Amino acid sequence: MSTASLRSRYLGDSVATASPQRILVMLYDRLALDLERAHVALTEGDRQAARVQLQHAQEIVLELRSSLQIDAWEGGPRLAALYSWLIGELVQANVKADRNRVASCLQVVEPLRDAWRQAAAILAATPA
Repeated sequence: MSTASLRSRYLGDSVATASPQRILVMLYDRLALDLERAHVALTEGDRQAARVQLQHAQEIVLELRSSLQIDAWEGGPRLAALYSWLIGELVQANVKADRNRVASCLQVVEPLRDAWRQAAAILAATPA
């Protein structure tokens, strides 16, 4: 088996066995990484690489929004609105090659990622 195949299999197994909380954190981690990579690509003038990263980021936010149970908690509608805003900003950042918009999105995503990571750690440490 090639190294790429082993890596792909390992990642697939990691996702398949992860808790919902861990999957959420993994999505946010990848979203932040996509935004960081897009920002670097735009800074270097590589619109194609930025486009790929921004489209992947959009897919993640769409997945986060579609899986959000808006009525499950009082912050649900605000989080849904934030996801909608992120989608709009990511689309505009892609169309206009706007690294400032990418940076703004990252400033919103990083604290959310950190909060979800902290919540997941608390849940993991809580006895069932």
